Amino acid sequence: QVQLVESGGGLVQTGGSLRLSCAASGSRFSDYTMGWFRQAPGKEREFAAGISWSGTTYQADSVKGRFTISRDNAKNTVYLQMNSLKPEDTAVYYCAARRLLWVGVNEGDYGYWGQGTQVTVSS
Repeated sequence: QVQLVESGGGLVQTGGSLRLSCAASGSRFSDYTMGWFRQAPGKEREFAAGISWSGTTYQADSVKGRFTISRDNAKNTVYLQMNSLKPEDTAVYYCAARRLLWVGVNEGDYGYWGQGTQVTVSS
């Protein structure tokens, strides 16, 4: 099993940037495809970005061109660089992992989750 811990959330103004980190432990990180999801108040959790074990990335249309996902297998960490942030990006951001080769975009595709980190974008 893999354990996931997110960090890097906070309060930022519209147009600002944040970088989220997700540190993994307990299993070989390079075996996992990783995803970032987010959940805004009163809304369902939604896919934001994912990266396969080989480095192939996929972003939701809502964040494409603004968010970049990357991974450092030597540090057992996946990152989400968020630029040009908007108030609608405000949410709890969750890191997720799955032991399959390709990126899944549904919550049920992932078996391992972190506790989440809050991102708040002020207008």
